[in-house]
Amino acid sequence: MLKATLRSFLAHKGRLLLSALAVVLSVAFVAGSLIFSDTVGRTFDRLFASAAADVTVSPKETLAEAVPSGATATLPAALADRVARIDGVAAARAEAEVANITVVDADNEPVGPTTGAPTLGNNWNPTERSPVELTSGRAPRGPTEAMIDSETADRRNVRLGDTLTVIAAPGSFRVEVVGIVTFTTTNPGAALVFVDTPTAQTELLGDPGAATSITVDAAPGVSDAALKKRIEAALGTGRYDLRTADEQARSDVEQLGGFLDVIKYVMLGFAGIAVLVGVFLIVNTFSMLIAQRTRELGLLRALGADRRQVRRSVLTEALLLGLVGSTLGLAVGVGLAVGLIELMGLLGMNIKSTEMVVGWATPVTAYVVGVGVTFVAAYLPARRAAGVPPMAALSDAEIAGVGRPLKVRAVVGSVVGAAGAAALLGCAVASETGSAASLLGLGIVLTLVATVIAGPLLVRPVIRVLGGAFPAVFGSIGRMSQRNALRNPRRTGATAAALMVGLALVGGMSVASASMTKSFDEQIDQTLGADFVIQNTNFVPFPRELTDRVRDTEGVGLVVRSRFAPIAVGLPDGDRIETTAAGYDPRLDEVANVAYARGDSPSALAAGHLAMDLDFARDHGVRLGSTIPVEFQGGREARLTVGALTDQESAEGFGMQGGIYLGLGTLERYAPGAQDSALYVNAGPGTAPDDLRAGLERTLDAYPQVEVRDLADYKELVHNQVAVLLYLVYALLGLAIIIAVLGVVNTLALSVVERTREIGLLRAIGLGRRQLRRMIRLESVVIAVFGAVLGLGLGLVWGVCAQQVLALQGMTAFAVPWGTILAVVVGSAVVGVVAALLPALRASRMNVLAAIAHE
Repeated sequence: MLKATLRSFLAHKGRLLLSALAVVLSVAFVAGSLIFSDTVGRTFDRLFASAAADVTVSPKETLAEAVPSGATATLPAALADRVARIDGVAAARAEAEVANITVVDADNEPVGPTTGAPTLGNNWNPTERSPVELTSGRAPRGPTEAMIDSETADRRNVRLGDTLTVIAAPGSFRVEVVGIVTFTTTNPGAALVFVDTPTAQTELLGDPGAATSITVDAAPGVSDAALKKRIEAALGTGRYDLRTADEQARSDVEQLGGFLDVIKYVMLGFAGIAVLVGVFLIVNTFSMLIAQRTRELGLLRALGADRRQVRRSVLTEALLLGLVGSTLGLAVGVGLAVGLIELMGLLGMNIKSTEMVVGWATPVTAYVVGVGVTFVAAYLPARRAAGVPPMAALSDAEIAGVGRPLKVRAVVGSVVGAAGAAALLGCAVASETGSAASLLGLGIVLTLVATVIAGPLLVRPVIRVLGGAFPAVFGSIGRMSQRNALRNPRRTGATAAALMVGLALVGGMSVASASMTKSFDEQIDQTLGADFVIQNTNFVPFPRELTDRVRDTEGVGLVVRSRFAPIAVGLPDGDRIETTAAGYDPRLDEVANVAYARGDSPSALAAGHLAMDLDFARDHGVRLGSTIPVEFQGGREARLTVGALTDQESAEGFGMQGGIYLGLGTLERYAPGAQDSALYVNAGPGTAPDDLRAGLERTLDAYPQVEVRDLADYKELVHNQVAVLLYLVYALLGLAIIIAVLGVVNTLALSVVERTREIGLLRAIGLGRRQLRRMIRLESVVIAVFGAVLGLGLGLVWGVCAQQVLALQGMTAFAVPWGTILAVVVGSAVVGVVAALLPALRASRMNVLAAIAHE
């Protein structure tokens, strides 16, 4: 049996190749994502471990910033002298580092990264653990000199002697580049600017006596943990955050972890799609191979092979396919990881591919995925093979199961479909976002499974409609192509299912994204009343001098500032919720249309008051006039009165949980140091908006990090943000289509082999080569369009339910992108034509007599 199995596998290796490609793609994405994330993680582990001081003393930050406030937490620089006197301390240094500054050259062009990575301003205080070293020029001395890292200098063509403008929170200042530093370890993608310590304190922090941290070196023989305890005892428990080198490195890795996880999970998402679609391809391939080998299997049974041996033979072939596919996929995954590393290098993160990490878990996971998927997918065909009777060796049996009833599929599909429909219905009527989202996920899984199970039941009614015009348009060729697609509903359903998965995902996400976009457009139309909004391109706050220059611009009538700050609110029901509060100037009503259920803007923005979303307040027992404790960054506490309750269409008010906002005076009192995040600007009397825009753009020419947007620009910004998610979905679709095309090609190729004698007879009675190719192409098209119809129908249902979940967050508009839907259907027909090219060509080149004599 083993010899027979190996001979069968080698005999059908060409037919199994396309199935192996599905395994290769699945394993490649899994292996590539693991290798890439392990390599980047190990690289940054070394970077952070080598750069961290023995003990780092930082300001106490009690709240995480979900939205950047622009405030830099500081501590007294003189603390370094106090720490230096503690027993066991070899040295203590005051550090000043500020993230998200902007640096521009003489042409007002930014010299920082274009990838979203920050530009960091630092004081030059080199130690043996510094991640950079001076390689050209000299160290900065005085407020007009600076150094820049070599990679930024090369990328932006900055040389010694060039003049740069540094835009920080306290204001702008000009510096001459007097030195170039080079990374000794990995560059995390950021741009670095170094000035001397007094300049960093004054120009970057705005306080000559401030520092952002104190780094401490331990004396010989003193452990990091022991030194931390001594410093904590001297400074007092809870006043500052103290971390040893290991703790600081872990903290830095955790902050980076979110970025790495996004890349890892995106790639694993591609792997999941490849696995899911590949399962259909493998099941179909083995089913057809077994159907074509009915006589061969029957002969084995007649010669004494029992059911278990036949089943084991088929599963052994699947195991060999999985091993070959996994091995190739692992190799492709290594190449994919190298490509990702090179791509990150182009984006500014220089990771050496020679330091690639391939942990033991990667090949283990690769083989578990590849072999496991293939084995599981081949199990049902293997059971079917074991059921071939010995008498089949004496008959002209062809396709196993062509005429078998679909009653079991009908029952199982109906039960699973009913459960899925119930879950989706529950999602549509749910009143809480969490439960609605959970029901949506469950409904999507169940309805997808039900459609896959019941797909063959839909083949005859749907394809009769889709191919109904074929006989009239293409005559007998069209009639035969339609009947060929109807001949084996199981095969047609399985082939179309591969395409259906990707298109269902696209249909659902397209409806959800179109609904989101329309909702945002409506909310912007209803809420935004300003002529222009001035914001940073990446939503990072900007310095106050920019606000002053905007106010001084000719034609400006009103400027309303917006800031953000992290807060924690204690609520009457006992909940403590961390969220982000917004702060606004008093004349908010002139630039925004806020709907209030209770109170008004003057009450909301008054000193010691705040506004809150009505639904949020109702859920937590808050009423108008309630006084609630609010904690700000650094442990500052206040008791603020609820002066207004908003009734915005968005359930979260201005986009943060609770929709909490307050006056800028109150915000500045308890959260000092925050920068403006947006300016809402109205034109003054007698000034046309177009004239004001031109003036604002001239004013902001020196600040390339900010943009002037009107209502249309703001909508476009939101559309672009939503489009990022769609691009990912379209990429997933592309992968699904590639594998689905392989499935259609495989099905048609095996079908041509299966119908060799039939094709020979058709050719013998006068069917031309062109007519034969057209017949196979039409069969492929109708199968592909059938998959598209099922997928888009399912996706539209998912999209409608997803919109109900979005409606609980205030995005109540509903939209269907009919253009996208039509394009997908047309694209599916094109996919069908492309997939049929090779099988049709092969069929048309058959020798007629040899085909008639084929068994």
